[in-house]
Amino acid sequence: MAAYRGTAYHGFQRQENAVGVQNIIEEKLEYLTNAPVKINGCSRTDTGVHANEYCFSFETEHNIPCGNIVRGMNSLLPDDISILSCEEAAADFHARYSCTAKEYLYLILNRASKDPFMADLALHYPYALDTDLLERAAQDYVGTHDFTSFCGTANQKDDSVRTIEYFKIQKSENFVKFIVKGNGFLYNMVRIMVGTLIFINEGKLAPDSIPAILAAKNRDLAGKTIQAHGLYLNRVFYD
Repeated sequence: MAAYRGTAYHGFQRQENAVGVQNIIEEKLEYLTNAPVKINGCSRTDTGVHANEYCFSFETEHNIPCGNIVRGMNSLLPDDISILSCEEAAADFHARYSCTAKEYLYLILNRASKDPFMADLALHYPYALDTDLLERAAQDYVGTHDFTSFCGTANQKDDSVRTIEYFKIQKSENFVKFIVKGNGFLYNMVRIMVGTLIFINEGKLAPDSIPAILAAKNRDLAGKTIQAHGLYLNRVFYD
């Protein structure tokens, strides 16, 4: 299991003309095991998106103990990537395809003034947020729906039906957290879901508009794709 600050990276996935988190991890694993390594990540994340808990899997013939992998990798990796834990898995385990659910966190700094130390870790939103209103509206996401209206590309080829288990909104001092768990997410889906709630907060959309937006399967009806730097892959779940 890993965690990373995504500010310096073009997402998790390996890139040919840019640096993804995968590039860095594979490079250090190859050095540690003295053999080429290809890792399978649990999810793609966009440029600037962070991860509090990210699972990846790989195969190696090296008999290095798991504890040594954690210590060795953390001695090699840059400060914005950390290996939290390591364990042996069944031969058929795949970090992506074995994952049953994911939880995302979107973090907003909700106060008048910016925080220079949080500039790339939370979205600064200086206006009032009616968290009770947004909590009620967010419950319309819960359940199994076609989320075409909340997908960031018109070329989405996968089935757009996803199941959302919960959508919570928590306020703590100057921070508001949007926490959503589902069995899968489309491209930019969480950022559009939160952006739609922001539009509701601003009166640009009605509080009860989400069911109609879902039914329309039209991206133009949902809110904006909110900035990436407030988004975290927060937890991943396996049976």
